Amino acid sequence: MGAPKKPARRSQAWFGHEGKSGFLYRSWLKNQGYPHDMFDGRPVIGICNTWSELTPCNGHFRELAEFVKRGVYEAGGFPLEFPVMSPGETQMRPTAMLFRNLASMEVEESIRGNPLDGVVLLMGCDKTTPALLMGAASCDLPTIGLSGGPMLSGKWRGGDLGSGTGVWKMSEMVRAGEMSADEFVEAESNMHRSKGHCMTMGTASTMANMVEALGMSLPENAAIPAVDSRRSRLAQLTGRRIVEMVNEDLRMSRILTRKAFANAIRTNAAIGGSTNAVIHLLAIAGRMGVDLKLDDWDELGSKLPCLVNLQPSGTYLMEDYYYAGGLPAVLREISEHLDLDALTANGKTIGANIASAPCWNRDVIKPLAEPFKPEAGIAVLRGNLAPDGAVIKPSAASPHLLQHRGRAVVFDSIEDFNARIDDENLDIDENCVMVLQNCGPRGYPGMAEVGNMPLPTKVLKKGITDMVRISDARMSGTAYGTVVLHTSPEAAAGGPLALVRDGDIIELDVPNRRIHLEITDEEMAARRAQWKEPSRPARGWYKLYVDHVQQAHLGADLDILVGGSGAGVPRDSH
Repeated sequence: MGAPKKPARRSQAWFGHEGKSGFLYRSWLKNQGYPHDMFDGRPVIGICNTWSELTPCNGHFRELAEFVKRGVYEAGGFPLEFPVMSPGETQMRPTAMLFRNLASMEVEESIRGNPLDGVVLLMGCDKTTPALLMGAASCDLPTIGLSGGPMLSGKWRGGDLGSGTGVWKMSEMVRAGEMSADEFVEAESNMHRSKGHCMTMGTASTMANMVEALGMSLPENAAIPAVDSRRSRLAQLTGRRIVEMVNEDLRMSRILTRKAFANAIRTNAAIGGSTNAVIHLLAIAGRMGVDLKLDDWDELGSKLPCLVNLQPSGTYLMEDYYYAGGLPAVLREISEHLDLDALTANGKTIGANIASAPCWNRDVIKPLAEPFKPEAGIAVLRGNLAPDGAVIKPSAASPHLLQHRGRAVVFDSIEDFNARIDDENLDIDENCVMVLQNCGPRGYPGMAEVGNMPLPTKVLKKGITDMVRISDARMSGTAYGTVVLHTSPEAAAGGPLALVRDGDIIELDVPNRRIHLEITDEEMAARRAQWKEPSRPARGWYKLYVDHVQQAHLGADLDILVGGSGAGVPRDSH
């Protein structure tokens, strides 16, 4: 008998041709030194890399990619690395969220347009994770995620210093006169001391946990520090595994089912995850064709407790979380609330993956029977101020403000806010409700992380550390406070938030999921008749984005990108 016939590969539509066409596709790649037998039908694995020196969280991805390649070669595959846009949260203006959908388009078209049989997604900073998952989901090839890992814990004056969270806290201390400017600068050099993304349970760490909870990575992906050798080991194992996934034809659609999203929502509550996960998971589900709604976040996860004692809700940092057992320990603890039959990228169910997961530190990961915080999931609010919903993270809020009624102080833009917030003549006190308009998907544009508005200086000087804040913006996952976010429809789309005026009374009632502007329907209608839509961008990506972006309750994806087109082989290029 002859040798067994190799399975047909998508890549063979490029490399398997005889004559001129195959010559061209193969020969051009051979200029990098690849021998002819690399094109013989072995799985071609694309390594989608968001490395960029402008995205510090992802600055070590060149090295990480080499470990992935090592694993691909070991398993008999042919790895080919390609770059995509890297929307880094720390440097990019006006906000990285403006470019999440653009990066997802680049991922989608790069995958579909090239001779790839499977894909490894290298992602770390906030928007790179959802962007890559969204783009890959629209192609639905065998795909696995690899996060870059959190940096080591910040250290300053004998204590831990957490990314972002420490900034928000110390900047308020400076404004209140409790910390000097020199001390603030000194801390700046001590917060971020290794490669990796934020080491608090901010959005980057949250989304790394979501990747693992969804089943889109190997176990332990969420928490291994970026500089730990076990991150490199995981990269090599990920390279091996993607070749197996291609051989098994294990596509994203078999993993990203509704049960996987339900597991992720419940996991987000248990880890005290970022509100940004709401918008990203809704967008990923929309690409995958999974029926996921904003209200699912409340119905599936809001009653679950937070078990993880990490900043910004708690004390510890991601390094401690990994040493305590990481996400597998958390998933095992909440296993009675999970669909344990959900398939994961390693070919096993999530139940099998966590069956013997240990917890090594109960100060960091609490038992379900003795949680760190009760009912810590995302709460979805509705009312005449947010007919399509708004969200709040109760575990990061002040309990005494979860039911509050106060006078509105309105800022019509972030520039207006910055110009007036420290004015001693501003008519505001701690009982007021701060309202920020025109910072949503269309309004900023891009829905920036400005929702956690700093408190007025004169309030801070009283020793007050929290007030009710409402906006159509997002906030960093590293932030905290009684902050209502993602108010939908947004002000720039004519939502009720645009109609709020100074002196209006707003009622917040989180236990009853209500947010209400105390004016009559007639007054609301009269104000709406006077409202004028802001001017729209004239050209380029900004115009395309503003013309097509959906509202926050739908995931803020572009309407033209919802769903997918698969990974059929495009027509020949010559």
